[in-house]
Amino acid sequence: MNSAEPVPPAALRAREPKASVLAALQLVEDARYFGNDRRSQRERARQQVERTIAYRKLARDLLAS
Repeated sequence: MNSAEPVPPAALRAREPKASVLAALQLVEDARYFGNDRRSQRERARQQVERTIAYRKLARDLLAS
């Protein structure tokens, strides 16, 4: 180590996430995955294509004006 490098703090440790926080995040992920409004792959792909077309039209209109 040369003198230009900072010295790492001796007592600084990364805080571990608490179990309750991890459990809450897992519940959110489970709700997203297992929710009632789960869409098929075809529906998700169609929505993505429709969104892309809308964004391209908007970009074209903004450039034209």
